[in-house]
Amino acid sequence: MTPDRDEQLAVLIERLAGDHASGHAADVDAVARAHPELADELRELWAVAQFAHMARTPSLAPDDTHSFAAALTESAPSALPRTFGDFELLEEVGRGGMGVVYKARQLSLNRTVAIKMVREAHLATDADRARFRTEAEAAAKLKHPNIVTVYEVGTAGGQAYLCMEFVGGRTLAEKVRADGPLPPRAAAHLVAQIARAVASAHDAGIIHRDLKPSNILLALDDAMTVEPSGSSASGLRGPILQPKVSDFGLAKRTDSTDSLTRTGAIVGTPSYMSPEQAAGRKDITPAADVYALGAILYELLTGRPPFQAAHPVDTLLLVLEQEPVPPRDLNPTVDRELEMICLKCLQKPADLRYPSAAALAADLEAHAAGRPVNAAPSGLRFFLARVFRETHHADVLENWGKLWMWHSAMIFLLCLLSQVMKWTNLDHHLWYMSVWSVGLVAWGAVLWQLRKAAGPVLFVERQIAHAWAAGVMASISMFWIEWLGNLPALTLSPAVAVAAGMVMTFKAGLLSGRFYIWAAANFVTAVVMSVVPQANVLLFGVVSALSFFVPGLKYYRQRAESLARRAAA
Repeated sequence: MTPDRDEQLAVLIERLAGDHASGHAADVDAVARAHPELADELRELWAVAQFAHMARTPSLAPDDTHSFAAALTESAPSALPRTFGDFELLEEVGRGGMGVVYKARQLSLNRTVAIKMVREAHLATDADRARFRTEAEAAAKLKHPNIVTVYEVGTAGGQAYLCMEFVGGRTLAEKVRADGPLPPRAAAHLVAQIARAVASAHDAGIIHRDLKPSNILLALDDAMTVEPSGSSASGLRGPILQPKVSDFGLAKRTDSTDSLTRTGAIVGTPSYMSPEQAAGRKDITPAADVYALGAILYELLTGRPPFQAAHPVDTLLLVLEQEPVPPRDLNPTVDRELEMICLKCLQKPADLRYPSAAALAADLEAHAAGRPVNAAPSGLRFFLARVFRETHHADVLENWGKLWMWHSAMIFLLCLLSQVMKWTNLDHHLWYMSVWSVGLVAWGAVLWQLRKAAGPVLFVERQIAHAWAAGVMASISMFWIEWLGNLPALTLSPAVAVAAGMVMTFKAGLLSGRFYIWAAANFVTAVVMSVVPQANVLLFGVVSALSFFVPGLKYYRQRAESLARRAAA
């Protein structure tokens, strides 16, 4: 990358950061469209800037992180009680990334309500107010007994507000902190109610995107009890917990491409955020809420979220890369069926989760009532989907598609030349040492320079390059071993296929499970090479070339489709 390019990127990132700090929308997509030649680097650097801000904010509790913008403004509460339009604000009861919530008395109706308004109203732009009202109107459309009711949306003194049902109980997060994990059937019954409410929101075209225990209010905590009976929906003895889903401040409408939050922001709470949210993807679907429901269930069963680290950025990396500890390992009282329901929600590929929040609710209700559930791993398909899925690093392969196709041609030509040399009785080791050493090292240098010219090289790409370099050194070392051990040239050539299989195994774990297929192909080739020594190097050349060409073609086409979509947008 040239210094001018670096300087231009720095200026653009500084401009976005300035917009964000001043309360304006940091529209990274608009800037990317204006500078298409910098679009990929710009989005990557802006995402890094967001992560960096989160990492510099260790005092921000994981459960309170709506987005990194949540930490940018804090204000001291005004003196209370005070009058606000038709309301008397009595006390502050909650504060999030977008708004502040007060317990209030509505003077005209003499009732207790909750009032939510934009934080730092004097800094709010017209876009902020429009976004708040859009969210308010969306939330006001939701009518469900387990969703906090919005009574009205209005303005007072130029300040937009939501007047909502006041729920005086604890939040689910407070209950878990105070009392520890819930009994498994009680947890299933409670999350089933929440899932029904979320399903209602999805039916209305609203994705919550920030479901977590602190956004679940308990309307009747410890107020009533129920005796178990065969007809009871829960079959539980003890307090009825009436959950109420609140805080649609990060919600998104499924019938619109416009998010109700700032463009380019990584939104959600890391410990409950789906992998697609953690990866910064914009095409968020209701499956993200299904994941969050699974994270809530996990915490109710174990007393802790599935992923949690000292800093939000570390938590996001866990969400992207690690599998959760099975709930039964932390709480042996959880039965396998409920564990299976929970882990099905937490699958990283969205298509392996429940197809809807309603389907999840149905299984949880069945489990709580002691009936059979529908959730079950789908045999071989389930196993293969997990083994061969792509990791979040797989996107970098779009940068290598064309290069890998060129590399496949280089590998095949090198092996063909070696085989022809063998067939013409050129048996001296120096011939093969020279061809493979000069050929692979020179081509590797050219390949790396071509990649660097295409844009900044990510850390994961350097890891891949090191694995490939290790395979190259193993191949070259084979000729030295043959020479020093007085072995005929190409005697150890099957070891080259073994080294290639090891490199493919590394790629499978880091990038995409599909590379396990090519790893297996190279290992099998090593065995076959020992049986057909007369053409073993050519055989390796064919298999090795295919193991680079086929993935290269796939990701080359994928990059072309991505560029076409960006151009259309």
